[in-house]
Amino acid sequence: MNGGDLIARVLKAQGVEFMFTLCGGHISPILAAAKARHIRIVDTRDEATAVFAADAMARLSGTPGVAAVTAGPGLTNAVTALKNAQLAQSPLLLIGGAAPTALQGRGALQDIDQRPLVEPHVKRVFRVRRVRDLDAAVEQAMRLAADGVPGPVFVECPVDLLYDEALVRQWYAEAGGKGASVADRALRWFLKRHANRMFAGSGHMSAPEVAVPAAPHAANRAIGSACLLMARPPG
Repeated sequence: MNGGDLIARVLKAQGVEFMFTLCGGHISPILAAAKARHIRIVDTRDEATAVFAADAMARLSGTPGVAAVTAGPGLTNAVTALKNAQLAQSPLLLIGGAAPTALQGRGALQDIDQRPLVEPHVKRVFRVRRVRDLDAAVEQAMRLAADGVPGPVFVECPVDLLYDEALVRQWYAEAGGKGASVADRALRWFLKRHANRMFAGSGHMSAPEVAVPAAPHAANRAIGSACLLMARPPG
């Protein structure tokens, strides 16, 4: 079971029936795994359209809508729709791809610092760095999107957490090369240790939990103020 499978398993447990997207390589394992679990993948022509559609689904159903976009420009294209969901207080989960964890900040394909871009427009940003944390992050995000004042939540999923472990380890082994210099050996040691940390504990996953949002409760002071305003005579 790869990272894409873990995310799809959680979404299925939460009752998600639709995922809106514009397909991209960074998120392909999520889309493939969701489709295999009979979650309908609605592929749009623009990432903003995908998030607008997830927003509409949330308003119609009362449960969080789900959209998935690829890294970098895929996410930047979605910001307008994300802000719209925030202002409309729509419960929404946005899953975003990201560059491989070991290559972030080093000029990898479509690699940008995504947190400061989306943080002003969401209730919380989850940046996942280990495979074992993917399902918990998605569960928490689904719950948080609907808790209290509803709104969008963003979960960043680097591409090397989503594919099969053997394939990702092969990527890093090839990146380390076969040179015999001290620098080459140090690089291979670093990449192997990095992969070990990413996949540590990923073989022991618990069953996903259904996210039950907490009922909102207004503070006594707010209730008192509202009562005073309503008691005022008009005029």
